[in-house]
Amino acid sequence: MIHYHGTPITPRERLQQMRGRHFCVSHESPRDLETALAIGASVMGDNGAFVRWTRNKPTDWPAYYHWCREWLQHPHWCVVPDVIEGSEEENDALLGECPLPRELTAPVWHLNESLDRLRRLADNYPRICFGSCAEYDDPRSSAWVDRITTAWEVLSRGRTLPWVHMLRAMQQAAEGPWPFASADSTNVARNAVRLKPRHGVMCGEVMADRLDGVNPRKGRVDAR
Repeated sequence: MIHYHGTPITPRERLQQMRGRHFCVSHESPRDLETALAIGASVMGDNGAFVRWTRNKPTDWPAYYHWCREWLQHPHWCVVPDVIEGSEEENDALLGECPLPRELTAPVWHLNESLDRLRRLADNYPRICFGSCAEYDDPRSSAWVDRITTAWEVLSRGRTLPWVHMLRAMQQAAEGPWPFASADSTNVARNAVRLKPRHGVMCGEVMADRLDGVNPRKGRVDAR
């Protein structure tokens, strides 16, 4: 599983020492983008919808599209705009409005949305994201685990199995029995700055090594 480490990561020295890893850069806080593109194995562009929703700020999707066009190419990709706690119709409308290449984008299936929408996204996009929300907001809950398991069962019965990315639940995606292709987390960005180096090694590196070293177990889901 590819582990995308959320930015911004401070101080800049800490970010530079994570050279060669994969990074998630949000449109809401994009100042590490140039460095992440220069030193990272790949960059995932996040649309910032969740952060803006938590701060009660409006979205600006034309600005997001313009930002993505400046750097979006393989092996990098970005998340299609979505409406947090919005209806399926609202989120489908954003899919139709997105001008970015489909092969470089990933729509979000929110866990409280229908399984029919999940199947439809999987049939039409090479990569999709799972997003926790509503009654499935807590990755530690049995409801979240059951919903993720059901979603993977639906995907395994389809004619195509897309690349599936778990938004903001890296630990659960990596430790669970589901074959996630990637996940993101701001664990290093939020916590490493408070820790002191150990034996000359920055704690951001230590944390990233630990996170990157945990991957989903194989053979637990019949993914055809």
